[in-house]
Amino acid sequence: MSLTKTTAIDQITVQEDGIVLYREATRIMEDGSELTKTYHRSSLTPAQDLTGVPANVVAICNVAWTAEIVSAYQAAQAAAEAARNSA
Repeated sequence: MSLTKTTAIDQITVQEDGIVLYREATRIMEDGSELTKTYHRSSLTPAQDLTGVPANVVAICNVAWTAEIVSAYQAAQAAAEAARNSA
Protein backbone atom coordinates (compact mmCIF):
# COMPACT_ATOMS: atom_id res chain seq x y z
CA MET A 1 0.00 0.00 0.00
CA SER A 2 1.52 3.25 -1.17
CA LEU A 3 -0.01 6.69 -0.59
CA THR A 4 0.92 9.65 -2.77
CA LYS A 5 -0.16 13.27 -2.86
CA THR A 6 -0.18 15.30 -6.07
CA THR A 7 -1.19 18.86 -6.81
CA ALA A 8 -1.94 20.37 -10.20
CA ILE A 9 -3.55 23.48 -11.62
CA ASP A 10 -6.56 21.98 -13.37
CA GLN A 11 -8.50 25.10 -14.33
CA ILE A 12 -7.57 28.64 -15.41
CA THR A 13 -10.17 31.22 -16.43
CA VAL A 14 -9.69 34.79 -17.63
CA GLN A 15 -12.66 37.08 -17.07
CA GLU A 16 -13.58 39.96 -19.37
CA ASP A 17 -12.19 42.51 -16.89
CA GLY A 18 -8.82 40.73 -16.80
CA ILE A 19 -9.23 38.93 -13.47
CA VAL A 20 -7.59 35.49 -13.66
CA LEU A 21 -9.17 32.67 -11.66
CA TYR A 22 -7.38 29.40 -11.13
CA ARG A 23 -8.04 26.16 -9.29
CA GLU A 24 -5.50 23.80 -7.79
CA ALA A 25 -6.54 20.18 -7.29
CA THR A 26 -4.87 18.11 -4.57
CA ARG A 27 -5.27 14.36 -4.94
CA ILE A 28 -4.45 11.62 -2.44
CA MET A 29 -3.82 8.35 -4.26
CA GLU A 30 -3.44 4.81 -2.97
CA ASP A 31 -1.83 2.35 -5.37
CA GLY A 32 -3.05 4.38 -8.36
CA SER A 33 -6.64 4.80 -7.12
CA GLU A 34 -7.86 8.23 -6.06
CA LEU A 35 -8.96 8.33 -2.42
CA THR A 36 -9.71 12.05 -2.09
CA LYS A 37 -9.58 15.22 -4.12
CA THR A 38 -9.79 18.77 -2.77
CA TYR A 39 -9.70 22.13 -4.49
CA HIS A 40 -8.21 25.50 -3.65
CA ARG A 41 -9.34 28.47 -5.72
CA SER A 42 -7.47 31.74 -6.15
CA SER A 43 -7.94 34.95 -8.10
CA LEU A 44 -5.50 37.51 -9.44
CA THR A 45 -6.28 41.08 -10.48
CA PRO A 46 -4.56 42.82 -13.40
CA ALA A 47 -1.04 44.03 -12.54
CA GLN A 48 -1.04 42.13 -9.23
CA ASP A 49 2.32 40.86 -7.95
CA LEU A 50 2.77 37.29 -9.21
CA THR A 51 5.40 36.19 -6.71
CA GLY A 52 4.74 32.60 -5.69
CA VAL A 53 2.09 32.01 -8.36
CA PRO A 54 2.52 28.79 -10.42
CA ALA A 55 4.41 29.32 -13.69
CA ASN A 56 1.57 28.24 -15.98
CA VAL A 57 -0.76 30.77 -14.33
CA VAL A 58 1.88 33.51 -14.63
CA ALA A 59 2.18 32.75 -18.35
CA ILE A 60 -1.58 33.24 -18.81
CA CYS A 61 -1.50 36.49 -16.80
CA ASN A 62 1.35 37.84 -18.89
CA VAL A 63 -0.69 37.29 -22.05
CA ALA A 64 -4.06 38.43 -20.67
CA TRP A 65 -2.88 41.57 -18.89
CA THR A 66 -2.30 43.92 -21.79
CA ALA A 67 -1.72 47.61 -21.09
CA GLU A 68 -5.32 48.29 -22.12
CA ILE A 69 -6.73 45.67 -19.73
CA VAL A 70 -4.64 46.94 -16.81
CA SER A 71 -5.64 50.57 -17.48
CA ALA A 72 -9.33 49.70 -17.80
CA TYR A 73 -9.27 47.64 -14.60
CA GLN A 74 -7.52 50.40 -12.64
CA ALA A 75 -9.96 53.01 -13.98
CA ALA A 76 -12.93 50.84 -12.99
CA GLN A 77 -11.50 50.37 -9.49
CA ALA A 78 -10.92 54.13 -9.12
CA ALA A 79 -14.49 54.85 -10.26
CA ALA A 80 -15.89 52.29 -7.81
CA GLU A 81 -13.84 53.80 -4.97
CA ALA A 82 -15.05 57.32 -5.87
CA ALA A 83 -18.65 56.11 -5.90
CA ARG A 84 -18.23 54.49 -2.46
CA ASN A 85 -16.70 57.68 -1.06
CA SER A 86 -19.45 59.92 -2.41
CA ALA A 87 -22.31 57.78 -1.13
